[in-house]
Amino acid sequence: MASIDSTSLVSQPKPLNILLVASEAVPFAKTGGLADVAGTLPLELTRLGHRVSLIMLGYSMIDASTHGLTPWGQLSVPTATGPKEAIVECGVLPDATLPAGRQAQIFAVRHDPYFARKGLYQESGADYPDNLERFAFFCRAVVQWLVEFQNKAKWVPDVIHAHDWQTALCLAYLKILYVDYTQHHAVGTLFTIHNLGYQGLFPASDYPKTGLPPSLFVPSGLEFYGSCNILKSGLIYADLLSTVSETYSREIQTPEFGFGLDGLIRERHDRLVGVVNGIDTNVWNPATDTHLPAHYCATEVSGKRACKSALQHEMKLPVKDVPLLAVVSRLSVQKGLDLVAAIVPELMRLNVQLVLLGAGDVSAEDQWRSLHGRYPHQLGLRIGFDEGLAHRIEAGADLFVMPSRYEPCGLNQLYSLRYGTVPIVRRTGGLADTVVPYTPTTVQERRATGFMFGEASADALLNAVLLALQVYKDRTEWSRLIQTAMQTDVSWARSTRAYEAVYRQTLRSVRGDS
Repeated sequence: MASIDSTSLVSQPKPLNILLVASEAVPFAKTGGLADVAGTLPLELTRLGHRVSLIMLGYSMIDASTHGLTPWGQLSVPTATGPKEAIVECGVLPDATLPAGRQAQIFAVRHDPYFARKGLYQESGADYPDNLERFAFFCRAVVQWLVEFQNKAKWVPDVIHAHDWQTALCLAYLKILYVDYTQHHAVGTLFTIHNLGYQGLFPASDYPKTGLPPSLFVPSGLEFYGSCNILKSGLIYADLLSTVSETYSREIQTPEFGFGLDGLIRERHDRLVGVVNGIDTNVWNPATDTHLPAHYCATEVSGKRACKSALQHEMKLPVKDVPLLAVVSRLSVQKGLDLVAAIVPELMRLNVQLVLLGAGDVSAEDQWRSLHGRYPHQLGLRIGFDEGLAHRIEAGADLFVMPSRYEPCGLNQLYSLRYGTVPIVRRTGGLADTVVPYTPTTVQERRATGFMFGEASADALLNAVLLALQVYKDRTEWSRLIQTAMQTDVSWARSTRAYEAVYRQTLRSVRGDS
């Protein structure tokens, strides 16, 4: 696995032109953590002095007037069935701290037949059947836009940073279909895997829709056990690869976590790095959070007690001083919420409360509704998602439970550290990289920030919860744990420096830049 040159973590005098490509980004469109990364990283890179642009899909929910987008121009996009027209709009990523003229740019590619829909990738739990055409069109539009943007604005990126399978074809198009466009030869490319479980798998019969040569539909190309795997185009054609935590970058090289691609990833291990995500500490700040009924900080946490009482009231639970555990999650097998459900009866005998906010698998939703019916005075439930409530849960809970079977990075444990809500996590991916487990050594050194368990089993989770509840009884020890957690740096500052180093490493790999 490649290592990040630590000397490059010092800001370099030469700014870079950086293009990020993503299928979602805050505040425009979001389904998960990818949007937080894609919307925040450009701003942080801009603060370091780089010239940054983000290009994404122009979904119908992105209102041009609300977001200050104006027409940039039209594109004739080549596709497997002939050229299609796209409209490109442009604007700036909102951030009041960046002066005018030094803001990150946003470009949105609109083509209503593909993108004017209720969802980003699916509706009612079912993927759109034409997702391959949709994202192939977007990727081809990005490369075509890049050619015209270079001619129009004389702006050539030093690095193109693409995220997840929806953007992976950009890298194949650059290397295969635009190989004769000389300005692209010196552009470094980075492909970030946010979750290897999502690969963009389609029937082999759909492969021609990519517009790539038939010769690439082989096991060493985009063929994958008889299917077409779009993610592979990013893994094969990017100059460097990254994941969103160091532990996950090692895990995906194993059969357990590699989802059939571990062999390919091992072949490119020397081009793979892990950079853990940060969070927007302006948005996630218990001292200023507008979603909260009271504010607090690491040196004055009395406001957290008020947040707990308000949360109990909002979730229709008795307002009393008992340990309050919380879950905010997508209800899926990956997230391990079945392990939490399995121990609910035991937890309810321990005089604790539990709140859950989430949505996902229908069977999981039904299971949690059933548990809520059995324990209405100890289990608060909200099926769905509510951004404000997510903030209030982070502030009001004592413990946050994340028993993920795998977790590339995870964000809620970072929110929890920031809000002094002690995380209980499984030792996997970014959870292992960001939470310091409670042990005699870490306690003595005052480094412990949470609790951790290894085996993905209900018993292992329960033991971790029982340990946490035992420590909770010692309020002096608990206060020390909260303070250590809240003083942990979970901002984007370190992560952004690491990405800057990776970008320069990418350039060295293609043109020997220093």
